[in-house]
Amino acid sequence: MTSIGFIGLGVMGREMARHLVRAGHRVQAHDARPEAVDEIAREGAVAAHSVAEAAEGAELVITMLPDTPQVEEVVLGPAGLLAHPPAGRLLVDMSTISPTATRRMAAELARAGIVMLDAPVSGGPSGAKGAKLSVMIGGPEDGLARARPVLEVMGSTLVHVGEVGAGQTVKACNQLVCAMNLQAICEALALGRAAGLDLDKLRDVLLGGAASSWMLQNLGPLMLAKDASAGFRIDLKLKDLRLAGELAFELGVPLPGTALATSLYLEARAHGEGANGNQALFRVYDRLSNQAEEPSGQPPPAR
Repeated sequence: MTSIGFIGLGVMGREMARHLVRAGHRVQAHDARPEAVDEIAREGAVAAHSVAEAAEGAELVITMLPDTPQVEEVVLGPAGLLAHPPAGRLLVDMSTISPTATRRMAAELARAGIVMLDAPVSGGPSGAKGAKLSVMIGGPEDGLARARPVLEVMGSTLVHVGEVGAGQTVKACNQLVCAMNLQAICEALALGRAAGLDLDKLRDVLLGGAASSWMLQNLGPLMLAKDASAGFRIDLKLKDLRLAGELAFELGVPLPGTALATSLYLEARAHGEGANGNQALFRVYDRLSNQAEEPSGQPPPAR
């Protein structure tokens, strides 16, 4: 049994923490929402009402938070981990945040003798629930050796990609590929629809060839069913695309495809889709091709 502080019990974090509890670890769980802490405590975790309580006596702390500012507050804030480090002096940040901010935080922690790994994940809520996340890890190898048995409980693919910050850079690359892939699927379905094709059959054909992808397999049916229910939300994808764009600007790398995908996600959010799942990007193409349905379920009048 390992004593683990776990901070951040959102859609992904709560499933990851559950796996650690079920594996027999002592999980000291904290979240800004007391109800989230109460829920996981009923499943066997120890309720931690502050960052300090989550870290107390822990061999490592895992953070799974929405964005860079939240991680910075938990790590560097006056009541954060720099002031209240875990006993094992190891932090594993599994959030998706800025690589530059990650390196800055790691340097400050290192001066206090605390090792930081950045270990963002891919696989979405379904991957978190099934413990099949892909984990891209940056940081020192000795820190990874200590964290690996814990990470293996939550993920099926663990890859050490380089120094601290490299994990976040790989995640940015992953997210721009996912966004442009989803955009391509939307365009194929929009074109097929305009041509009168059976879109279920179109998807089956694409899945059988070089156009096959995880997005087409998993989100394609939701797009065809007009199911916009939240899995990985539009707002979160926009955050990830923003991070990729910021990194590209820092490094002077033009990303025209990413910029176009970002603009389409922004259009989706402007139409109230921010809390919907990524597959709601197809609604952008509904609007662009005058196929958007009114609340009654009827298509809008011709313009």
